[in-house]
Amino acid sequence: MNDKFLSLLGMARRAGKLSLGHDAAKGAVRYGKAQLVIISSDASQRLREEFAGIASSDERNTEILLTDYTMYAIGTAIGSKAGVLTVDDKGFAERLSYLYKEQHKED
Repeated sequence: MNDKFLSLLGMARRAGKLSLGHDAAKGAVRYGKAQLVIISSDASQRLREEFAGIASSDERNTEILLTDYTMYAIGTAIGSKAGVLTVDDKGFAERLSYLYKEQHKED
C-alpha cells in the first residue's frame, strides 16, 4: 500500500486504537475517548450531520475528517468495513490528520 494515510490507519487498527462503526464511534466521542473522527466519502449525509453535531457539542470539539476514501478503501486498510470510525490515541490522530491534509493539499 503506497498511501501513507491508509497505511497508518491500518497500523492504528492493529494497535487497537480505533473504534469502528456507528455505535462504537458515537460512544468514543461521547465518553471523551475519541481524538479524531474519520468519515468515508460514501457515508450517508445523515451520518455526517449526526457526527458533526455530536463532535461539536462535546467540550473538546473533536476534529472530524470527511475523507475522499470509500468504505471499501478504508476497509481494505483496516480489515473491516466501516463508514465512520474514531482514532482513540492522540499521537495517531495528530499524525493521521497531518498526513491526510498533506496528501490532499490544493495547489
